[in-house]
Amino acid sequence: MLSALGLPNLHVLVVDDDSPDGTGELADKLALESPQSLGVLHRTTKDGLGRAYVAGIGRALEEGADVVIQMDADLSHPASVVPIMVEKLLSTDAAVVIGSRYVAGGSVAGDWGLHRKFLSAWANFYVNTILRLGVKDVTAGFKAWKAETLRAIDVASIHSNGYAFQVEMNYRTVRHGGKIYEVPIRFEQRADGVSKMSLAVQIESALMPWRLLFGRKV
Repeated sequence: MLSALGLPNLHVLVVDDDSPDGTGELADKLALESPQSLGVLHRTTKDGLGRAYVAGIGRALEEGADVVIQMDADLSHPASVVPIMVEKLLSTDAAVVIGSRYVAGGSVAGDWGLHRKFLSAWANFYVNTILRLGVKDVTAGFKAWKAETLRAIDVASIHSNGYAFQVEMNYRTVRHGGKIYEVPIRFEQRADGVSKMSLAVQIESALMPWRLLFGRKV
């Protein structure tokens, strides 16, 4: 799917947290077939989504990436929008471009339950009320980053997890004077896997804006 986009010098990195569904094994097989365009990073410690993001982004920067795309592998993020995000990133002064559900033209899958829709909308309202980031989809995990932005915000020092990780990344970007752009996407129901929205993740996400507002400046 990604290989069909026609993006030059595209390299895909799969970050596998010892997934029990065989994701790592499948990714290894694909990497053997296309070693120049696909890599796999295996992690044996399950210490949260944020740590997986940090590990993957760190590897991409080590390998010399100029642009880093972060996206889920459950098909909820439309790969077809990646070229649009990259073009926006490279043709403007954007520090990061978000694939957004909540700008004009964006949407979520029709089979989302009312509770999930409310929770997502409330999270965005809550975070923006406290931090005033001016981002419509502040918890989104579909992003195109300039490598220089990731280095400037010192991704390796971020210790938050879950959706709080996305919020802290956006907050650091704005704090460092970076501009955040959003392009519309249709966010689909995941094709496989289960949500990582545990009670602990929800609590951390609720506390994170206040920690950023009153804590050590980053």
